[in-house]
Amino acid sequence: MFFDSWQGLLRVVVVGTLAYGAVIAILRISGKRTLAKMNAFDLVVTVALGSTLATIVLSKDVALLEGVVALGLLALLQCLIAVASVKWKWAERAAKSDARTLVSDGVIDLAALRAERVTREEILAAVRSAGFGDLDAIAAVVLETDGSFSVISKHQAGSGSALP
Repeated sequence: MFFDSWQGLLRVVVVGTLAYGAVIAILRISGKRTLAKMNAFDLVVTVALGSTLATIVLSKDVALLEGVVALGLLALLQCLIAVASVKWKWAERAAKSDARTLVSDGVIDLAALRAERVTREEILAAVRSAGFGDLDAIAAVVLETDGSFSVISKHQAGSGSALP
């Protein structure tokens, strides 16, 4: 169906505008860390915020205030986890994973690849994306806490870069 009613479109415009304003206010209050993608947990919160916003805008079953409370709750919980992670090591370990070196001095650590469920082809693709043709020029490839790959060349490593 292409069109139900003008009332439905008006609801989307009004509720969407108000919900968007609420998201901006909540993110300004909660700070930059709420949308940071420093690890997988942060990414999940970011996706959950987007999904909640979409539900508020498109679902007639969710009242605007209910949705704004849900957005605020997600932001509050994210802040609490971030504060707890800074304060207590156990909370940080529960919420975050450690970075893992997958390649060291051009040699692939097959056990690390298996443990992290990464393929050799994904490593090589990350190396190519960083502008290198093969592993000979690579000091390390690190799987970061957010799931991205960091490729460190031997030239960069020689200039004082630290490896995990």
